[in-house]
Amino acid sequence: MRAKERLTLKEVRRIALAAQGFADRAPDGSVERRHLGRVLARTGLFQIDSVNVAVRAHYMPLFSRLGPYHAGLLDRASSRKPRSLFEYWAHEASLLPVETQPLLRWRMARAQEGSGIYGGLARFGREQRAFIDQVLAEVAARGPLGASDIDGHKGTTGWWQWSDAKRALEWLFWAGLVTTHSRRPSFERLYDLPERVLPPAIVAAPTPSPEDAQRALIEISARALGVATPSDLRDYFRLSPEDAYPRIDELVENGVLLPVAVKGWPQKAYMHRDARMPRRVEARALLAPFDPLIWERSRTERLFDFHYRIEIYTPAHKRVYGYYVYPFLLGERIVARVDLKADRQIGALRVQAAHSEPGAPPETAEELWRALEIMASWLGLERVEVARKGDFSRALAAAGQTEMREPGPEEPRAEQEAETEPTFGEAQR
Repeated sequence: MRAKERLTLKEVRRIALAAQGFADRAPDGSVERRHLGRVLARTGLFQIDSVNVAVRAHYMPLFSRLGPYHAGLLDRASSRKPRSLFEYWAHEASLLPVETQPLLRWRMARAQEGSGIYGGLARFGREQRAFIDQVLAEVAARGPLGASDIDGHKGTTGWWQWSDAKRALEWLFWAGLVTTHSRRPSFERLYDLPERVLPPAIVAAPTPSPEDAQRALIEISARALGVATPSDLRDYFRLSPEDAYPRIDELVENGVLLPVAVKGWPQKAYMHRDARMPRRVEARALLAPFDPLIWERSRTERLFDFHYRIEIYTPAHKRVYGYYVYPFLLGERIVARVDLKADRQIGALRVQAAHSEPGAPPETAEELWRALEIMASWLGLERVEVARKGDFSRALAAAGQTEMREPGPEEPRAEQEAETEPTFGEAQR
């Protein structure tokens, strides 16, 4: 696509949705590894999150773009040979194509030096290096291992109370000296040596310079975003301004990024030279809170005029929309949001609250109900239930020809699980 000097917001939305794969045709048959690869070629990564109210966040982006698929597809790609995905810190803790691993070795090297890693773990790395080396030797001898397999591990209730074994393993993970082999049903990581997990060709691949790697990461971000501000580009892989902005200038000079102006955006913006703008996008998708289309909240507001904050750590009485809210994308707009919970004991996908956005089209309720039914079936649930909460609950229940139920008790404020990683924001402190 040739760059225009000035783009309208509608044009930018279409470019962004196409860049994220929402303009691609869903497969006619079953979703296979090649379809997973196609989506990851668009998004670059899936963010991992341990909260499992409806479904863990990293399973949703593929569903949002392709529809129902067997969750084992993602599990196999990230835990069995031939492995195509690995875990590391990217946007946050993420699943990434194994080909991206060499591009993150500079971050691993910095972690070994104690930078780019949150303060408490960096301090532990300096003070307990002998113990860390001991844990590494144990992984080498006995791996794959979880923290609970290391002598001296004690059960914990959150990452602030990690055992020394868990801290050692996480330091080694940041430093690239171990990687995720697989996860237990409890979501606990099992760690092993990279050379026993990653494909030999990836292990043997040369390590690019930090500058070359950062340029490559910025280009992945630009492809995934379509049109982006400098802040958007660096946020995708959580690059510092010092690492990102010189690389952006270099990509502009090389013709990879094309400067554009977006009507209504005060910030300067760039479009990837291969970005495309379809005539229209006909999406219908429920979006996990950590979907790459919406994970950067200020960009979500700029693109969709949609104010969104996740409220799982907000006390129940202060929540506006609910505990774990999924925005609903219809066409080229976000038109509603629903607080969802998979109640597997009763076989229902429960809509704890439903809210519409201003100007939502008349077909929103029917389209949202259809999306919820498809999601419920994908999760192995028999039905959708709608609680009498939110300005859109009555219309949604009517679309599904179902009676509303009284809202249940609010979910408690979330506590960090033992296997939940600190956010990248913590890492940068």
